[in-house]
Amino acid sequence: MSKEEKGSVKKHKLIEYANGPSLEEINSTIEVPKNMSFWKTLFAYSGPGALVAVGYMDPGNWSTSITGGQNFQYLLMSVILMSSLIAMLLQYMAAKLGIVSQMDLAQAIRARTSKSLGVVLWILTELAIMATDIAEVIGAAIALYLLFNIPLVIAVFVTVLDVLVLLLLTKIGFRKIEAIVVCLIIVILAVFVYQVALSNPDWGGIIKGLVPTADTFSGSKSVAGMTPLSGALGIIGA
Repeated sequence: MSKEEKGSVKKHKLIEYANGPSLEEINSTIEVPKNMSFWKTLFAYSGPGALVAVGYMDPGNWSTSITGGQNFQYLLMSVILMSSLIAMLLQYMAAKLGIVSQMDLAQAIRARTSKSLGVVLWILTELAIMATDIAEVIGAAIALYLLFNIPLVIAVFVTVLDVLVLLLLTKIGFRKIEAIVVCLIIVILAVFVYQVALSNPDWGGIIKGLVPTADTFSGSKSVAGMTPLSGALGIIGA
């Protein structure tokens, strides 16, 4: 098969996967704003942005970062900055891929891989989702236990139930889901601002910590069984 024929087959394969819209039940259900000012357009797209951003707000992320700050003060601030910038770049690239190809990331990967490799990647993705959800469920259950003294087993079921309720709320429209998520993010922001104000941080130390040094990725200095390197890896992983 010539290069031209291979290119034609690959192009046909991409078109085949692009013809089926991703998540058909919600695809194109939100009206795209047209002829609006920059700020109104930005506000209209802030809902999907919040849904993406909330994925980074989980108990594993918080606990890892808090532990790193407890052990090494501002040393790992640069790791948080770098990992956040890399995450923004990946989200930006995924968005551009979707705009150009009209496929989501899963569809684009499947279009470029064999069926057997697609199955392997699907299994790995499902395992990754399970691992992430375990941290979410356990973290939420522990929070309910600490705040309301609800037994952990019952708290786990409550957490699972609220996820199902949130999924059912998609029937009332995604804009309402976005509004709920934005409200939760605002509450989290207010709590963190309050905690920062209580801690009275050294702003000079924070700015200095944003610049990576050799100590940031050192594996020799250990505090409570954690080295800066393991703390950095934990933050990136979370």
